[in-house]
Amino acid sequence: MTKPVFTGPVYVVRDNIDTDQIIPAQYLTLVPTIPDEYEKLGSYALAGLPESLYPTRFVKEGKLDSDYAMIVGGKNFGCGSSREHAPIAIGSAGCKIVLAESFARIFFRNSVATGELYPCELTDRLCDVLKTGEVVTVDLDAQSVTVKNTGKVFKFKSLGDVRPVVDAGGLFNYARQTGMIAK
Repeated sequence: MTKPVFTGPVYVVRDNIDTDQIIPAQYLTLVPTIPDEYEKLGSYALAGLPESLYPTRFVKEGKLDSDYAMIVGGKNFGCGSSREHAPIAIGSAGCKIVLAESFARIFFRNSVATGELYPCELTDRLCDVLKTGEVVTVDLDAQSVTVKNTGKVFKFKSLGDVRPVVDAGGLFNYARQTGMIAK
């Protein structure tokens, strides 16, 4: 098994980013199990963020994928409604990791259940340290975030038992791989 290390630019947001900001309600008609619609869902990831606070968009106009490999957030990331479209949209945009101070419980669970995202809970407030576009390396095994420009290393809490579920691609894939349900 290869070491799960992700390197790339981050998209930085603040506290209380809710699911309406992650995927606005008008896009919930897209069905993630239909490949074309799944792909399109990613183009609307974080489209609900106010442009006055976030002039740089997570996904550029007319694109399906984000230029940002990871999202860095503050407290209570993914609060609001229980829409599973939120982590799916972020994953569809090509982002695999959200690093935040804390997560809304339902967003965390939906990230794991869908297998779209590794929701990594930071022990430091990185949204005050990093700026959008800075490059970091996240090592899931070492539970570390290394900032390329400075070499500074930050830690996040262990993913514990949820890590193999996301590694497997979600709850149903994990259940099949471990024999909990028939293949």
